[in-house]
Amino acid sequence: MAVMVRIPTPLQKLTGEKAEVQSDGKTVGEVIADLERQFPGIQDRLCDAQGKLRRFVNVYVNEEDIRFLKQEGTELKNGDELSIIPAIAGGA
Repeated sequence: MAVMVRIPTPLQKLTGEKAEVQSDGKTVGEVIADLERQFPGIQDRLCDAQGKLRRFVNVYVNEEDIRFLKQEGTELKNGDELSIIPAIAGGA
């Protein structure tokens, strides 16, 4: 099942400078595992030691935040778009 994954700029060094990559998986968790297979080291940037997405990593499926769906268990279908967006902190 092909899913388009949008990669944020800080992680593009792991994907050969690609901003979008294809991945396979029935769930967000499976897509992350497939990304790790294709681009070793990316999972460590996205997930903690328990395999859960890090707090500062936001993931959207077709513009819906997976925190309000089934998180890593969010099901995907062919043609879905998954966006990885690191949280930005700052201010004065």
